[in-house]
Amino acid sequence: MANQKTIKGVIAILTGGGDVPGLNPAIRAVTIRANREGYKVIGLRRGWAGIIELIRDKKADNSSCYQLLTDDIVNKAGRTGGTFLHTSRTRPSHVAKSDLPDHLKEIYTDEINDLTPEVIKNLEWLGVDFLIPIGGDDTLSYAVHLYKHGVKVVAIPKTMDNDVPGTDYCIGFSTCVTRTIQMTNSLRTSAGSHERLMVLEVFGRYAGFTAMLPTMAGSANRCVIPEYKFKIDHLAQLLVEDRNANPSKYAVLLISEGAMFEGGEMIFSNDEKDAYGHAKLGGIGDLVSNELKNLSARFNKGKTINVINQKLGYMVRGGDPDALDSIVPMAYGNLALDLILKGIHGRLVVLKNGRYDNVPIDVVVATKKLVNVKDYYNTERLRPYYHSFEMKPFFLMASES
Repeated sequence: MANQKTIKGVIAILTGGGDVPGLNPAIRAVTIRANREGYKVIGLRRGWAGIIELIRDKKADNSSCYQLLTDDIVNKAGRTGGTFLHTSRTRPSHVAKSDLPDHLKEIYTDEINDLTPEVIKNLEWLGVDFLIPIGGDDTLSYAVHLYKHGVKVVAIPKTMDNDVPGTDYCIGFSTCVTRTIQMTNSLRTSAGSHERLMVLEVFGRYAGFTAMLPTMAGSANRCVIPEYKFKIDHLAQLLVEDRNANPSKYAVLLISEGAMFEGGEMIFSNDEKDAYGHAKLGGIGDLVSNELKNLSARFNKGKTINVINQKLGYMVRGGDPDALDSIVPMAYGNLALDLILKGIHGRLVVLKNGRYDNVPIDVVVATKKLVNVKDYYNTERLRPYYHSFEMKPFFLMASES
């Protein structure tokens, strides 16, 4: 730890939104480099929640809001999954009256409250010079909001959906794809033993990258993604044909949680919405499985085919990071420090066309990152195109920004 008398400044780091493998390696990279460069590093706990719940009183117990980060602390956590700083889906600009911290309930009385003034005051009270948020488009959209209010922000992209605009790669994506391939291959034995169709629901609210890449790698016969509304009878016909052409008599479908029937909308598990206005997705895999079973006889000489239905969910986001999600976070953390050492802020560190770089943080809210259906998805075959790989980015379907 750098000597208190020689501190160059204070850097705060936080992780927001869903957990993914690779967050702890990123925290480790930032902390070790920053400490060696003479900075003090503070970890803000539970995403944006910690900084809004902080009490600006030296006598107050703020241990649940932030902690000092040392090499010893981050080295122990750096090889593990999840985030030891914990996370939340808190949105400080839209805090419900019922969710207000006790010490702010007399100050803010609206049904929905913007606590940005408190966030800025709390960061100033902590002496924070630079803020490094690690998150997806929701977490980083608020980081953009803070930047526009004068906070010096350098952001790191994270999400297993790989849908943060401006970058080809987000922390967590490689492990998600790796786990999806592994689990799909493990479940093949059951599908083949019972000669069934198998439907696996994977993450992907608006973008289908987590279904496309494993399918491209050969894990599934077909995939259905949010960017293209599919016809269920066409899907049934293709899968029955795949199953009957397979000597082991099974076929596999990967379906994004945000996928939609032709003429339909997203399927939600309930009506409750998070702070960013997103209702919890869940159920498209169940519906498609039932429909496939009902339709299968039409394409199978009158004989019904049973379906194995599994939601991979948190199984692909838990546990330790794979190689890429150990290496890329290290690079991203050091890229963030490179910018801070130069006094540069308002940037998002990225991977583009196989090279590390940085772009204006505003890109997070300026556009959307989705699968380019025309270039990458065969709507007739309901699977990725397998052509034109020359000079493509490492993960093929890159950010268009």
